[in-house]
Amino acid sequence: MTGERTPHPDPKARGGFIGLNLRHTKAHLTRAVLEGITFGLRDSMELVKASGIEIRELRVNGGGARSPFWRQMIANIFGLPVVTVNSTDGPAYGAAVMVASGVLGKEIPALCEEWIRIVDRVEPQTDNVERYENYYRIYRTLYGTLKDTFHQLTDLVQQD
Repeated sequence: MTGERTPHPDPKARGGFIGLNLRHTKAHLTRAVLEGITFGLRDSMELVKASGIEIRELRVNGGGARSPFWRQMIANIFGLPVVTVNSTDGPAYGAAVMVASGVLGKEIPALCEEWIRIVDRVEPQTDNVERYENYYRIYRTLYGTLKDTFHQLTDLVQQD
């Protein structure tokens, strides 16, 4: 909603709802926001995959990771298992592992094996993976289609 960084470094990019009709409710709009965020995250993963890195599962943490609904959505949109681990403080815990490595003289992978445990795993649902793949293809076209409009709107708002 305040610009985009990956894969489109564009501070004028904005969010939007496409395809609304009279049957849509607040619940549909809420779900669409979660789907849009998750499609944006998938864009980043596609860049990683294009560099030749194989991704077999996703690990999520933080506030959104507490939602079973969103974890299932992530698994379906990415087409990969989603796991949560015994620490909800991802970046801070990672920093602590790095410090402990230096203090204890242990390698980081060994500490991770010792300290980090998977506590939940969500598998993608085949039917939903296929459905979301179709939506993702459309999503990927939207930035190119709307870029000029985003820029015109941003420029108009700045003039007001």
